[in-house]
Amino acid sequence: MHAHSFSLEPKIVKKIKTKNRLIQTAIPCEGTKEILKRLEMVESRSMHGQLPIIWEKAIDFNVFDPAGNCWIDFTSTIFVANIGHSNKRLSNAIKKTIDSPLLNCYAYSNRKRADYLEKLIKFAGKNFQKAFLLSAGTEATEAALKLMRMNGKKKSKKRLGIIAIENNWHGRTLGAQMMSSNSSQKEWIGYQDKDIHFISFPYPWSLNEKKGIEMLNESILELKNNGINIETDICGFILETFQGWGAIFYPKEFVQEIKKICDENNILLTFDEMQSGFGRTGKNFGYEHYDVVPDLICTGKGMGGGVPLSGVLGKSEIMDLPEVGNMSSTHSANPLVCAAGLAVLEEIEEKKLISKTNLKSKILFDGLNSLKEKYPKKISYIFGKGLIAAILFKKTNNNAPDSAFASKVSELCMQKGLLVVHTGRESIKIGPPLIITNEALLEGIEVLDEAIYEASNS
Repeated sequence: MHAHSFSLEPKIVKKIKTKNRLIQTAIPCEGTKEILKRLEMVESRSMHGQLPIIWEKAIDFNVFDPAGNCWIDFTSTIFVANIGHSNKRLSNAIKKTIDSPLLNCYAYSNRKRADYLEKLIKFAGKNFQKAFLLSAGTEATEAALKLMRMNGKKKSKKRLGIIAIENNWHGRTLGAQMMSSNSSQKEWIGYQDKDIHFISFPYPWSLNEKKGIEMLNESILELKNNGINIETDICGFILETFQGWGAIFYPKEFVQEIKKICDENNILLTFDEMQSGFGRTGKNFGYEHYDVVPDLICTGKGMGGGVPLSGVLGKSEIMDLPEVGNMSSTHSANPLVCAAGLAVLEEIEEKKLISKTNLKSKILFDGLNSLKEKYPKKISYIFGKGLIAAILFKKTNNNAPDSAFASKVSELCMQKGLLVVHTGRESIKIGPPLIITNEALLEGIEVLDEAIYEASNS
């Protein structure tokens, strides 16, 4: 995310009181600036740059600040609170575990771990037989990198090459950043792994003149021209399920052709499902939209509903490649996170959140596409599936991406009682908790309408 400085000074705004929103003070409220300045003194600036709200509490699909102002949340804390903030089933599971005399047991066994892993594997589907649990998404993609390369060694590959997609994002640790193509954010590494290669993402604006498969074949041919033998030099292919900053999904045939290449050349296909898993896209996992079955999936965010839980899932023959004790983590699969993960799955299934997400998706995208029709000079694209969406903004005079306008709209939404995901780019992302009411969803779209109108006319 590019740096953007939001004003910390309280601004007198229109007071709002609806069933789902309450703005009763200047925004940000008094005291916000002081707390953010305190954090600025003691916390790495890399944690800063978001909309200036102090979160006092969050319940269901609402976020509250210390002054009692209430926002409709279109962020889910960046797609973590899929089952809603402060979910009762989740909170009760965590409380029950805290009250028990076992919080951590490292790699020693516990019953809750067995309960959770069995249910997680069943939720993932028949191609996934085992899982490895971790704390953060970037750990999961690191583990997938290790598994892909271990499998490559087992298959006697000459080189342990990985193919990744330009502008996909896989985390902030070394291996994860190596597989992400943002060159400025990985300058600190000092070198690029010569066996990690990137191919072009099939953006819709790139596909006006060619098909996704043609674009993929061109990228593969370029690798071959650079001396890369797909059969002997590549052991893994990693895809972010959709392009994160814009919720842009691939053409189905593009992914299916990648799967075909992988199957023909003993290459493992990995999906990074951090943002797309656990019902977010209207499927259990986002890869299902492409009618392919990957060898590995990396999961996190909505997986734990708010506690640090991530994982890698795959077939036994892949997951068991590391020797006993060769892939573990201090806090992996502790009783607390397993109880939380179990509660998330139970809530998704018992509340039928997958099918409800598909119903709400139509409301969301009907509303967003009506905004695109209303503001054709400012909105270039609407992307997404399920309850993950993005609005891409453009400049009126030359159609260039307009990140400043997106930031302005984000701030106006905040002042009106709606939280959206500020990406720092030309996009605003939308991902409310899956339990959001239809009424609140429609109200949020109305607020977006107001904010875009005001930003366009100011």
